[in-house]
Amino acid sequence: MTHYPTRRMALTLAVAAGVTMAMGAPAAAKVSDQQKLVDDSTATLKDFLSDKQMTWLNANIGKAKAVIIAPSVVKAGFIFGGSGGQGVVLARGKDGKWAGPAFYKLGTASVGFQAGVSDSAMVALVMNQKALDSLMAGSFKLGADVSVAAGPVGGGAKSNLKADVIAYSKSKGLYGGVNFSGTGIATNNNWSEQFYSVKPLTPIDILVKRSVKPGTAAPLVAVLEGK
Repeated sequence: MTHYPTRRMALTLAVAAGVTMAMGAPAAAKVSDQQKLVDDSTATLKDFLSDKQMTWLNANIGKAKAVIIAPSVVKAGFIFGGSGGQGVVLARGKDGKWAGPAFYKLGTASVGFQAGVSDSAMVALVMNQKALDSLMAGSFKLGADVSVAAGPVGGGAKSNLKADVIAYSKSKGLYGGVNFSGTGIATNNNWSEQFYSVKPLTPIDILVKRSVKPGTAAPLVAVLEGK
C-alpha cells in the first residue's frame, strides 16, 4: 500500500522549498584585501613575463634573490607629489625554490614640475644579498640604501646591467614612465599576519625560515617556479 504525506507534511515541504528558492545560492565570500593583492600580483607578473619586450626580465628572474611585485603604485601631484601602493615579495632559496609572499608598503614624496595622475605596475628583481638584507631589515629606500636601475626592454637589452635592484614598470596614467629612485619600501607585517593567520610574523619567518605555507598564494609561487 502506498503512503502519501499528510497535508501538514506537504505544507512543510512546500514552505521549505519556497524559502530555499527565495534565499538563492549562498553569497560568495568576500575576498580579503590581502588575497586581492596576491591575485593582482599574480596577474601582474604573468603580464610582464608574457611581454615580448621583457627578454632581460625573463632571462634573469631565475637569478634574482627576490622579486618585488606591486600591481598598483599611484602617483599624483602638481609641483608637490607623492606615490604609494601595496606589494608582495617572494624570495628564492639556495635550493632554487621560491618562498612567500611577504607583504610590503611602498611610498615616496617628490617635488618638481609634474601634473596628472599615474597608476603604474612594478616588478623589480632583487639581485644581491645586500638588497635582500635590506628587505629583511624592515624598511629601506631605493636609490639611497640600495641602487636601482630601470629594467632594459627589447631584444637588444644589455646583459651586464649593474644595480642592486632592477625595476620594471608599466604606466597607465599621464606620466611616460616611473622613476622608482627615492621610493621607500617597508614591511607590512599586519597584512602578512592577517593573510597567514599567524602572529607574530616577519619577512624572515616567511622568506628565510619558511615557517608558513603559501596557501592561496600557490598560483603566484607557481609562476616563479616555472621560470
